[in-house]
Amino acid sequence: MLKTGCGSSTHFSRRHLLKGLGIGAASWLTPLGESLARQSEKARSRSMPKSVIVLWLQGGPSQLETFDPHPGKSIAGGSKAIATALPEVQLGEGLPQTAELMGEFSLIRSLTSKEGDHERAIYNMKTGYRPDPTLVHPAIGSIICHQTLRNDQQVVEIPRHISILPGPFPSTGGYLGETFDAFKTADPKFPVPDMVKRVSDERYRMRLSDLENIVDREFGRGRIRQPGVGVSVAQTMTDAALRMMDSEQLKAFDVNQESEATREPFGDTPFGRGCLAAVRLIERGVRCVEVTLQGWDTHANNHESHAELLKTLDPAFSSLLRELKKRETLQDTVVICGGEFGRTPTINPAGGRDHWPHGFSVALAGGGIGKGRVIGRTSPTPKLIDGRPELDLEDPKPVEDLHATVLHLLGVDYSQEVQTPIGRPMKLSAGTVIDELLA
Repeated sequence: MLKTGCGSSTHFSRRHLLKGLGIGAASWLTPLGESLARQSEKARSRSMPKSVIVLWLQGGPSQLETFDPHPGKSIAGGSKAIATALPEVQLGEGLPQTAELMGEFSLIRSLTSKEGDHERAIYNMKTGYRPDPTLVHPAIGSIICHQTLRNDQQVVEIPRHISILPGPFPSTGGYLGETFDAFKTADPKFPVPDMVKRVSDERYRMRLSDLENIVDREFGRGRIRQPGVGVSVAQTMTDAALRMMDSEQLKAFDVNQESEATREPFGDTPFGRGCLAAVRLIERGVRCVEVTLQGWDTHANNHESHAELLKTLDPAFSSLLRELKKRETLQDTVVICGGEFGRTPTINPAGGRDHWPHGFSVALAGGGIGKGRVIGRTSPTPKLIDGRPELDLEDPKPVEDLHATVLHLLGVDYSQEVQTPIGRPMKLSAGTVIDELLA
């Protein structure tokens, strides 16, 4: 792993110093020990991140044109790279604004999966589990919302799990239930639909009465009840919708309330506006916002397609990080940018790259994430031996480890078991924390 900045060989962390010096219990009696103890107490008192923003690159972006370029090598296929704020790290040439912020985020360049089909790989990346015909696992945003439900019930009046510009496979609550599905909405340039009453107040109250006393009562017969609540899932969701319609927090979706100076750097695109909306939503207590940019499935014209997509991603991603930092909410948020897999280190006859789950990249930033770190390495001259992709990868990290790490950062015990509706115990994550990614 390449480390720069904090945690590097020139900037030892407290943990590295303790390990290097072999400090034991008696050392806490020394002035150095007392100082380290105070630092430890201060670190423990720091608040954990509260929210996650996922910039979902639907289709599978090529690592070679984004976060893991190999310029000048045959696998680059002519794609170029640019320098970043860190001398040792390069990014694809389509990410100049992101490159300026390389010291603010980290990269995993060796993420691996066993899923090369879109639907299965999306499931794997969003849940941390491979598809199972006997069970539907919850997405990471659903898990976070489930684990923080009690704290948020009287505070957040809008959905706490939101998918902006969702693709064909949006995040769901899985076995945790539909109440933890992502709320799906479109371009934030426009109001969230169906939030304004279209009839008089009197008629509206009559409709609500009929809904509660007639429709819901009949609809709820034999329906699944909320554990410990005694009402149907449908009634719970109806109540949440009514609460949302009357909430001032609904304004968080409206990016038009921001100044032109704030909106402009994100880009005049639905994705750019979605990223700005994500910033606003987590300020209101939303736990997970997923913003989707589709079009990365480049089996043909890979280079040209990526060049166009990066014109949207680069200003949006970089502006998201800058705006979170400006509003002092970056430390309260974990930001993840990536897709379901990468793309092959070979160019096909159509000028495209095909699916490649054997070593792809994600970018991470925010609270608890080390800055300027690069974990893992793909070979610039891969052997590409059938059945042996690990030969071309250094320090591989399975998808489930990414999930465990994010849950850990948000204070969720990722190894805990929860009961599914049929009484089956399931761990929230089967992975382990990527320690070298932590600040």
